[in-house]
Amino acid sequence: MQFSNFKSIKLSKIGFGCASLSGSGKGYGFGDISDRDASKLVHEAIDLGINLFDNAPIYGFGEAERRLGLAIESRRSDAFIVSKCGVNWHENSRVNMTNEPELCLSQLHNSLRRLKSDYIDLYMVHWPDKRVEIEKTLEVLFRAKKEGKIRFIGLCNTNPEDLGSALSMGEIDCLQSEFNLFNNGFDIIDETIKNSKKDKLYKMAWGTFDKGILTGSVKTDSVFDKEDCRNHAPWWKKSDWKKRVIRFDKALSYLRENNIDPAKFCMAYNLQFMDSTLCGFKSSKHLESVKDISLDPIHFENVLRLVDV
Repeated sequence: MQFSNFKSIKLSKIGFGCASLSGSGKGYGFGDISDRDASKLVHEAIDLGINLFDNAPIYGFGEAERRLGLAIESRRSDAFIVSKCGVNWHENSRVNMTNEPELCLSQLHNSLRRLKSDYIDLYMVHWPDKRVEIEKTLEVLFRAKKEGKIRFIGLCNTNPEDLGSALSMGEIDCLQSEFNLFNNGFDIIDETIKNSKKDKLYKMAWGTFDKGILTGSVKTDSVFDKEDCRNHAPWWKKSDWKKRVIRFDKALSYLRENNIDPAKFCMAYNLQFMDSTLCGFKSSKHLESVKDISLDPIHFENVLRLVDV
């Protein structure tokens, strides 16, 4: 199978973050959704022009990949699928993070099976692993790419050291990290990108809505679905999410007073800096926000002032 260059691929600026499809699966997910509703949502997204679907095995412990596979089985050419390796789980549901080459190769094969696809468009190393040299992991992925199982390779949530080592091997096409009003995961790697041999790496953002804080759906007294990772995940409970809700309150009022959908604002804000930004859509109403997301720059200035960023 011959594949074209990454930069020639026409990706939608808005990507579908598939953690929202996890449903009752464990791991990283955001509340219950049925197979039927998940497929309906994916088809609606494609019909709206979204072709970028970001997934990972940890999303619902494989459920999000399985559901995306069911939804796009007859529309594979309409979907550019991203998935990742490096985060798996034990039988007792304890999450394990490791970039051991053999594990990553096993995860790739399991993802292909769940996605009902012969290949994954963009395959990424999910998180850095100090115990495993990134070169060893990438050697396995480059081999899988030559075999046609992967079209492109990227790094997610990376650091300057891993990125520098990866670029010395070549063939790194995309970086993905958290990016929104409150978080810029690209800060620590921007200098490495500037000094790299490539004139530009594709930049893809996750966390566009900051887990719902930036759309106003999360309040300081919010109670989350039992299947929602925000109900139990230590990384969420120990974070300053309530402070961020309070900080964004005035900005939220400003957006509503100016008839600006907060979700549209989040997407438009990110696309000033990113090539694509990922959003966790859970309903048809959420998807409607992707239409006409251009905004007057004055709104960005006013909101930044209100949240004191």
